[in-house]
Amino acid sequence: MVSANQASSSQGAKEISSSVNIASHLPRMAQLQPYTRAVVFPHGRDEKGRVSYIHLTFKQLDELSDAYARGFEKIGIRRQTRTILMVKPSLEFFALTFALFKVGAIPVLIDPGMGVKRMLHCLQETQSQAFIGIPLAHALRVLFPKYFRSIKTHVTVGKRWFWGGPTLEKVPLWEKEPYQMAPTDPQETAAILFTTGSTGPAKGVVYEHATFDAQVQSLKESFGILPGEIDVPTFPLFALFAPALGMTAVIPDMDPTRPAEVDPKKIVEAIHNHGATTMFGSPALLKQVARYITPRGITFPTLGRVISAGAPVPHDILEQFQKSLPEKANIFTPYGATEALPVCAIEGREILGETKKMTAEGKGICVGHPVKNREVHIIKISDDPIADWSDDLVLPKGQIGEVVVTGAVVTKEYYLKPEKTAAAKIYEKKSGQNRVWHRMGDLGWMDEENRVWFCGRKAHRVITQEETLFTIPCEAIFNQHKRIYRSALVGIGPANNKKPVICIEREAQDSGRDLSTLKQELLEMAQKNPLTEKIETILFHPSFPVDIRHNAKIFREKLTLWAEKKV
Repeated sequence: MVSANQASSSQGAKEISSSVNIASHLPRMAQLQPYTRAVVFPHGRDEKGRVSYIHLTFKQLDELSDAYARGFEKIGIRRQTRTILMVKPSLEFFALTFALFKVGAIPVLIDPGMGVKRMLHCLQETQSQAFIGIPLAHALRVLFPKYFRSIKTHVTVGKRWFWGGPTLEKVPLWEKEPYQMAPTDPQETAAILFTTGSTGPAKGVVYEHATFDAQVQSLKESFGILPGEIDVPTFPLFALFAPALGMTAVIPDMDPTRPAEVDPKKIVEAIHNHGATTMFGSPALLKQVARYITPRGITFPTLGRVISAGAPVPHDILEQFQKSLPEKANIFTPYGATEALPVCAIEGREILGETKKMTAEGKGICVGHPVKNREVHIIKISDDPIADWSDDLVLPKGQIGEVVVTGAVVTKEYYLKPEKTAAAKIYEKKSGQNRVWHRMGDLGWMDEENRVWFCGRKAHRVITQEETLFTIPCEAIFNQHKRIYRSALVGIGPANNKKPVICIEREAQDSGRDLSTLKQELLEMAQKNPLTEKIETILFHPSFPVDIRHNAKIFREKLTLWAEKKV
């Protein structure tokens, strides 16, 4: 599917005349470092608990994905075939994804953690023609056939149970000649990636081959990534970037859908066993690892960088993790979204040395400067669609508004959701350029150094009769109390006349302690600050609901419903 917007927009990048296929990075790396491991996966443990690994080199991964690509064409998976891919992190996951890219098919990727009902509706929306999945995924397809009526071709990765179609073992054709990958256009759809739906229904984000290509380049430049590095990625979609960047992807022994419940020993094990130079993890995962390594004095002498995204990283976790790293190593907390990534980036040292103090004062969370080739502005807050870009929308520095971004990594539409696309995109046509601005759905402000400060989601702002309260600045005031793990501002009541409520989640060791004294202390803290002086209702929650992808963003919609019942 290539929309009119896709065909016309250059995203502010240079005009591209030749074909672009995101999979082309793999054969390039296979030539550069054929016998370097591309993907490493834990295979089992012996009686002493020692882990063994299986792997594919870049040459093997390239050849295997070539073989799968040939096989897919034979069974009807071809260019622009929308293909649901439901395979657990594995060697096959990498080979299958790159094979689909090589064919020019469109993999449809979705978080299984969002729940069966929501996942089925998302899959039905794509009207996909092919399905590649593990037996459990196929059982879902058979049990709920109405959601998969468009499927014509299905491949089982593993043992086939009570359905037809080939297994993956029957697909590959082991010819040694390189596969001639599809000469896809830069603006041709490469994949459909679903958002988590943490602030509304999940949406299918249309990725073009040029978008993926720009992301690879941006990650390389923003974080100084070089071929030959070793990465421990704890999120499957980010793991796919590693082979394209020439890094070895060491998949740790964990359930990627539950990063907050990870066994930290196994993350430490993966880093130490392979001398990892890079690690990606959500703040929830970093918290588990930091709390394990700190009392034990465990360090990571080989790590040169840690990248954490999905939500702000708590300052104490940053401090603990920084102590475990070599002197020159960096912790990066990039800012972005499925629709645009990366947008900004900041190093942990800058946070701890400078912006941490301002965050505690209610200024928001600094997410850093825009990365190279990204233009970011703060515009007037609006809940209505904005069809055309105007410089008049831009607010002066220091004022809180909506964060918007344009650049080559900015996606242009949601799949078959024109109303959602219209609400999230602003089109600019001037000076011979056709650019798309993405409305991040976040609120923030820009300082005099052009750094962006995040103040919370637009949908989560609380509009009272007298003022508008923003989540992150208000919560920072309450989070200073030593008994508080985190807080969440929600609003109950009619729109534009909401009652502000602060929900509190205490530190784990605070369980069983007196709440009346704590509540009084929090109310006194609120009264002393102009940001929170109008907040008079405090509720204690045992454990906040969080997003399914990173287990880090507070699911405020659910928390609001809970607060309404309590109040």
